[in-house]
Amino acid sequence: MRTAILHVDDLGSTHGANQAFVELARGGRVTCGSVMAPCPWFRQIAELAAADPSLDLGVHLTLTSEWRHYRWAPLSTTSRASGLIDADGYMWRDVASLRRHLVPEAAEAELRAQIEHCLAAGMRPTHIDAHMGAAMLAELLPAHVSLAREYELLPVLPRSITWPPDLDAYRATVAALDAAGSPVIDHCRGTLPMPRNELALGWQHLIDDLADGITHFALHATIPGEIEAIAPDHAEWRTAEYALFASGHVAKQLAAAGIAVSGYRNLATAWRTPPPG
Repeated sequence: MRTAILHVDDLGSTHGANQAFVELARGGRVTCGSVMAPCPWFRQIAELAAADPSLDLGVHLTLTSEWRHYRWAPLSTTSRASGLIDADGYMWRDVASLRRHLVPEAAEAELRAQIEHCLAAGMRPTHIDAHMGAAMLAELLPAHVSLAREYELLPVLPRSITWPPDLDAYRATVAALDAAGSPVIDHCRGTLPMPRNELALGWQHLIDDLADGITHFALHATIPGEIEAIAPDHAEWRTAEYALFASGHVAKQLAAAGIAVSGYRNLATAWRTPPPG
């Protein structure tokens, strides 16, 4: 059966992202999302999540800070020796720079601090996923899975993706999860950065071509108002995505195609339950 997980990334990064998610989730337009613990608007989304257990949220493991003027730093350290901090005192802007300076033990401590920060704020996350794929680096995959086991959070490591920096290490990690009988997502698709007037047709093509199995859709829906100043190159497609989902058009497209929708809560229960035998 074809199943879509409609997941909004980057929560906590902006007020507009938080607003968009809560509106869409409560309206049944998306199913889940994940929170960036080091970001300026973390506290708002954490309070909303603590007050509303129906919100299906994970931890968006964050080791990069990509925008030009709007930045964030690690929770666990202020030391440049950690390899997590650039010359300006923030996380590296891209995964390649992070990897050149990476100290795996420091990165693992930071990822742990982010999970703990969410728990301390009253959240009860269901899963973990990786901002810009940074926590999917080969050097961090063992820690990624280990933290998922320790905190009983489903790791979003889709089976069919081909873009991790070390594909062999990634495939070996997923194969080990499969061999252990753990739930593994089949596919991943991202936001469509298309002109607003082409977006509905783009989604129709995406839905028509959707493969069998469970597909994680990494969405970035945002309400207008601040993203235009923070990330002008992103504003058009993030706000267009919000408008399209808020209209209910994607829900109708999915229903017409016979595609089920799901969040991560049920899969997280399966992750916490040891396989028989």
